Amino acid sequence: MARTSLGSTLPDFPWNLLEPAKDTASRHPEGIVNLSVGSPVDAVAPGIQLALAEAAAEPGYPQTIGTPKLRQAITDSLARRYNAPDVTSVLPVIGTKEAIAWLPTLLGCAGTVIIPEIAYPTYEVAALLAGATPLRNDYCYELDEDTAATIDLVFINSPSNPTGKVLDADHLRKVIEWARAHDVVVASDECYLGLTWEDPAPSILDAEVAGGNFDNLIAIHSLSKTANLAGYRAGFLAGCPTLIAELTELRKHAGLMVPAPIQAAMTEALIDDDHEVLQKLRYASRRAKLMRAVVEAGFEVVNSEAGLYLWITRNEDCWDTVAWFADKGILVAPGSFYGPNSQQFVRVALTGTDDDVAKFVSRLKDNS
Repeated sequence: MARTSLGSTLPDFPWNLLEPAKDTASRHPEGIVNLSVGSPVDAVAPGIQLALAEAAAEPGYPQTIGTPKLRQAITDSLARRYNAPDVTSVLPVIGTKEAIAWLPTLLGCAGTVIIPEIAYPTYEVAALLAGATPLRNDYCYELDEDTAATIDLVFINSPSNPTGKVLDADHLRKVIEWARAHDVVVASDECYLGLTWEDPAPSILDAEVAGGNFDNLIAIHSLSKTANLAGYRAGFLAGCPTLIAELTELRKHAGLMVPAPIQAAMTEALIDDDHEVLQKLRYASRRAKLMRAVVEAGFEVVNSEAGLYLWITRNEDCWDTVAWFADKGILVAPGSFYGPNSQQFVRVALTGTDDDVAKFVSRLKDNS
């Protein structure tokens, strides 16, 4: 019987294309400084580690919907941290990349899925996995009615990966109004919401944005960035009761459950705000040093008002910029990973150790 592989419909995994530049950077006498990915480098807070260990003897299957303590911690944290009170429909997920990748499939999207014009690659992959058509567009509410009729789902991402751009409350309200008028689901990826460097970034569930009405809305949150839990695979969905209930049942059938010790760790991470404040201060310090270095080396920093990256350009092909950095033992991500409108940009992650950041600054100063 003929079989079609899903893999044949997907683009190449982007970071595989960075291997030659990685090899070049790795030959630097002082070693590579890898700022091409947003993977945390700082230790998980002791209280979270303790919560994980104390739950490690639990032998039974965890609940897909999460423990009552975890669900309450999610609800309370959204109200306390992001001005989103009364959000009671929540669902823990095994890291938000997994949740994003399978969301259009689980929601039965067969038409068009809108993704940001400059976007984290998994949004496009998510649409393709579902057999849907991805459409890059930042202003769904300006689409003509014929196109609007084909839309099943809109992904938005604020603060953005890779650009760090923040969508303001007025833009979010326009998206919500349009989506409800066309019965379209809005999935708002908010995993960098706790890492703003200028003005605050509103959640789509913010009381000033949604007004307490969560119909058609799913907020996607991760503890990878703000709590250093990338290795734990800890995230959650929140928002529309009908959609969250539907996704819960589907994920039950698929056996998609967050392990019990991880749920305990997530609960502690969501209850304690102090560790997030400390981690944000670490990133703010690194960001200031990296930004000064790239500006002094002749780069323009665009957007980058939030999140874990600097989005920079000097108006040349992104792969030429990647090669320039690689010659200095530094690996950055090319803008071409994020769409056709970012060919002259590279993304520099803030997730380097203090030692790596010092090396980055020194190498740009010596070789600019």
